[in-house]
Amino acid sequence: MKQKKYMNPYLGGVLLGLVLIVAFWVSGRGLGASGAAKSAIVAGVKTVAPAHIEKSVFYSDYMETHPNPLSEWLVFQMLGVIVGGFVSGAIAGRLKFKVEKSPKITNKTRIIFAVLGGIFFGFGSQLGRGCTSGSALTGMAVLSLSGFLSMAAIFGTAFALAYFARKLWI
Repeated sequence: MKQKKYMNPYLGGVLLGLVLIVAFWVSGRGLGASGAAKSAIVAGVKTVAPAHIEKSVFYSDYMETHPNPLSEWLVFQMLGVIVGGFVSGAIAGRLKFKVEKSPKITNKTRIIFAVLGGIFFGFGSQLGRGCTSGSALTGMAVLSLSGFLSMAAIFGTAFALAYFARKLWI
């Protein structure tokens, strides 16, 4: 079977930079994914437990500044990322259900660690007041010291922990 090639990472980086410039030009702010997740969670809690929204300081403060969380542009950005990923996968012939992992581990182990990683990422993005795209990428684009520090912390932590997590991939 012939291996499908991925996009050149340098071209991907340039295209990501152009998307960031367009985001600033169109919306007046950069990119970010954790805000979309927060909007979706708040909208879900509002639907399921509206009384809890009124009692919680976090939710009530958020609702004051975002009366309709699902109308936030970041929600539409993330929907575009999901749809774009599916379209890109279909065009490249990579759209299939499979678990990317090392042959040395089971699908169950890979999925457990992926979920744990997602939970840690979500928790960290709330502590850091933004995810990698919002805090680091957009922060660096506006030459913010905190953006550069965030990116250094992200890559530094990944480098330090790669030795321990390598068995999940190789």
